[in-house]
Amino acid sequence: MHVMITGAAGFLGQRLTEALIDKGSLNGQPLSRLTLLDQIEAPHPEAASSLAVEPATSLDIEIVAGDIADAEVLDRCLAGEPAVIYHLAAVVSSAAEADLALGMRVNFDATRLLLEGCAARGLSDTRLVMASSVAAYGGDLPETLSDMTALVPQNSYGTQKAMSELLINDYSRRGLVDGCVLRLPTIIVRPGRPNAAASSFASSILREPLNGETAICPVPTELEMFVMSPRRVVAALIQGAEVPAADFGLSRCFMLPGITVSVAEMLKALADIAGEQALALVKHEPDPRITAIVGSWPARFDTRKARSLGFLGDADLHEILNAYRAESAIA
Repeated sequence: MHVMITGAAGFLGQRLTEALIDKGSLNGQPLSRLTLLDQIEAPHPEAASSLAVEPATSLDIEIVAGDIADAEVLDRCLAGEPAVIYHLAAVVSSAAEADLALGMRVNFDATRLLLEGCAARGLSDTRLVMASSVAAYGGDLPETLSDMTALVPQNSYGTQKAMSELLINDYSRRGLVDGCVLRLPTIIVRPGRPNAAASSFASSILREPLNGETAICPVPTELEMFVMSPRRVVAALIQGAEVPAADFGLSRCFMLPGITVSVAEMLKALADIAGEQALALVKHEPDPRITAIVGSWPARFDTRKARSLGFLGDADLHEILNAYRAESAIA
């Protein structure tokens, strides 16, 4: 099976690549080829060197560094007619808000070109799994949202994701591609350093103290977020390629089963696991811009559709933090 990943050099792209190689198959078919696309060269997966998909058959990996919004780059990647495409490439929330043209080019135009490329090549059976976001919602919302709650995003990133969702649903309705849109909760705890995402602090206020470093909390502690661990998100992406098309119903877009937590609860879990000395490393410095963006995102969802399709969530914050500590070898 040929699998293509956009945004392959990013955090999720790299973890998904390794997970697919470890799994070795999708839908019961051996993984035979990976096309890894990003604006920079994606790292060569460490697990690939020891993988034999079939006896005497090694995994073919093509790493493409290029502009996701360049039709020629996409055409090169689609030439191998991938059976599954994971569309993870995106300009994150704060950056998309700061630069409308950049956000439109990467978050929307590239999605449109990808869909048109699939349609032009007749890839109607190709499963296109796109990572969307809780930011697609916004405005005057009910306390608990469903997958069919109207999308009224309050930032450019959410708007670009919402437009892409509608396109994927329509191309799927027309039988031009087999789409699946997973609305991702805020992912915690991400490894590495803070990035330009407005939600970056949600990982930073946990990750840095666990590493004995200070962190800045820019939002009120009563602010609630809908969160999910990296390992559950990666498992959901894999599951998204394996759900039978007939099971989706009229909409290919739905929220993954995250958990609702306040920033205060996140900090309490940090203290429970790493002690008061870790909690003392979190400094509170209000940032109205970040608060406005993240505060517009809803925090409570009815995720029964995702669960009915076999998607799993985390039990609680302690499970998320302990998984991060184990993965990062933090004592």
